[in-house]
Amino acid sequence: MKKQPSNEFGMSSKTHDVESEELSSSEEDESEIERELAEVTFEDLQKAKSNGSLSVFKKPDQEKKGGRANKNRPTEVSCKKPVTRFREVVQVPKKVVRDPRFESLCGNLDVEGFRKRYDFLFKNNLPAEKEELKKQLKKTNDPKAIDQLKERVSWIEKQVKFESTKQTDAGILAEHKKKEREAAKQGKQPFYLKKCISTYLLLSFASFLISILSFFLEHFDLLLSGLLFLIKKESSILNHWL
Repeated sequence: MKKQPSNEFGMSSKTHDVESEELSSSEEDESEIERELAEVTFEDLQKAKSNGSLSVFKKPDQEKKGGRANKNRPTEVSCKKPVTRFREVVQVPKKVVRDPRFESLCGNLDVEGFRKRYDFLFKNNLPAEKEELKKQLKKTNDPKAIDQLKERVSWIEKQVKFESTKQTDAGILAEHKKKEREAAKQGKQPFYLKKCISTYLLLSFASFLISILSFFLEHFDLLLSGLLFLIKKESSILNHWL
């Protein structure tokens, strides 16, 4: 029991001696390297630089760029980043969503054919829905439901009005084309209607209708008084003869 500390002390002393010897040897090696470097001339250093022998030791630590050197090699992923749960093992071709309204492969839109096919919506379905919504407005007392019904009615009115204006525009253009075809048959030079002129014709037609309505509204009192005068005159004539 008493010999154990002596052995431990002996082992520690041996390790201490080994470490001291290693330190002394490393110091000697460093001193030898310093002496050798001191003896090297400047001309030899320049030659070593020109040969490129020192370039190996002077290369900076460049950051490793990501990506693959070859497409067939596996990709290198950093272990610091967490791997996604849904990995794309096999590259599947992406599905392209196509809208037939804006796709050139489906052809151009036939406006006249579309209007003829779906004309029943603006003539029958939407007016019937509007009447049904008005009936519901009279029955309901909920303010939210009333607002929703009013919005729907206003939307239907806008759609019907827009379609009616489109039909009038198409009618004016069709009439102009008909006249041009008749003139071409007679040997006259056709006049191709430009977009600005067509819009001018449409605006002039609309302004003509507005002027007629404004005339009737302005002279409504005179027209009403004249109508009443004629009725009284006719009644007086009838009473005279009767």
